[in-house]
Amino acid sequence: MKIPNINCKIEMFCAVNPSEDLEKTQKSISSIFPYSIIKTENYSISAESKDLTSLEKIYEVVHSKQSQKTYRRNLQKNLKNYSTWFYLNKQAAFVEKIAICEGAEESPLGPIKVVLTSSKIDEIIDWFVYGDEN
Repeated sequence: MKIPNINCKIEMFCAVNPSEDLEKTQKSISSIFPYSIIKTENYSISAESKDLTSLEKIYEVVHSKQSQKTYRRNLQKNLKNYSTWFYLNKQAAFVEKIAICEGAEESPLGPIKVVLTSSKIDEIIDWFVYGDEN
C-alpha cells in the first residue's frame, strides 16, 4: 500500500449505548483506526488522526474484498465541499472486522461514522478506492 502525501483530517465518531462496555468500544476503535487520538465523553467516543496510515486496515479490506465500488459510491454520495464520510458496522468492529454500512440502521448498536476532510478530497477518494491501480 503506497500512501500519498496529502493533508487530511480523519475523524471517527460513535455513540456508546448503556448496554455496551466503554473500554471494549474504545479498544475496537483503536484496533481499526491505529495512529489516532481517542477521546471519550459521556456516551460517545471520537478519534482523530491526520495520518492516512490510520485508514490502512479499511484500505486493505476495500481492496481484498473488491469493495471499491461500494465505498466509492458512498464517498461520492456523501461528498460536500472538502469532506466526505461513511459508516462502519460497530458490531463488526468489536471483533476487529470491517464492514461498511449503507445506512445507520444497518448497525443495530449504531454505526461508527468516519469523516475525511481535505482540500484534495477527490485525490484521497481515488487513492482509497483505487490505490496503486491509478
